[in-house]
Amino acid sequence: MNSARLNTKPPANELGLLLRQWRDIRGRSQFELSLDAGVSQRHVSFIESGRSVPSRQMLMDIAQALDVPLRERNTLLLAAGYAPIYQESAWDALEMQSVTSALARILRQHEPFPAVVMDRYWNVLMTNESAPRFFNSFINLSARKSPRNMLHLMFDPAGMRPFIANWEDVAKSLIQRVYRESVGHVIDDKTRVLLAELLAYPDVQPGWKSPRSVSATDATRSLPVIPMSFVKDDEVLSYFSMVTTVGTPQTVAAQELRIESMFPANDVTETRHIAMLGKVAAE
Repeated sequence: MNSARLNTKPPANELGLLLRQWRDIRGRSQFELSLDAGVSQRHVSFIESGRSVPSRQMLMDIAQALDVPLRERNTLLLAAGYAPIYQESAWDALEMQSVTSALARILRQHEPFPAVVMDRYWNVLMTNESAPRFFNSFINLSARKSPRNMLHLMFDPAGMRPFIANWEDVAKSLIQRVYRESVGHVIDDKTRVLLAELLAYPDVQPGWKSPRSVSATDATRSLPVIPMSFVKDDEVLSYFSMVTTVGTPQTVAAQELRIESMFPANDVTETRHIAMLGKVAAE
């Protein structure tokens, strides 16, 4: 990749504005950033004011210190006049084949329990065979257009919502997870739109965005998230989920993928789950 600057000067000090925004997001002073990035406070000040343009390596050191996501690091590079260094190919591009093959293997290993791969906006990209079988046990999944969004599936009264015994607790937890699991812990414009769509569903309260709306009960303290209980034929099936991300991602797409794996919370649910899926054909 050519490291030469594409422009001699960032327009309207775009780089300085972006760095200040990220410093504000992370709650870091110029002095604190200078210590973590190995750059003098004066140099940080000069960069933010537009009086100095950092080298590409220095800029990446600053981005690393601020934990800037890879996609936004490319934006910083462009603002400084450098070519991006992180690939922004689609998740299913040829260069992602080694990653997607590994993800497919993980999904298969989780049978007979549901597992899905989602993008940063909770759109389902890959599933194992058990995931559609599980949801088809409750609804006609084929009636929902692709890519299916896991959050809409849970919030929609025409989706899984009527079958979730503890729906209000689950809904509150999911909204909080949008904030907690957002890439770089930053809510971008598309995520704001997604949150607004969720809050527009019936009986969803704006106050659920507050962390105080989610209580840590005895039932939830020992689990990664609030348990999900589904009602099927007057029986309650109890699950919890775990989230896996790609370690040390080198591409934008890899950083934005995550695997959601559902586990039965007890032996009774495990037995009933296997019996239920045996009655449903794979999609």
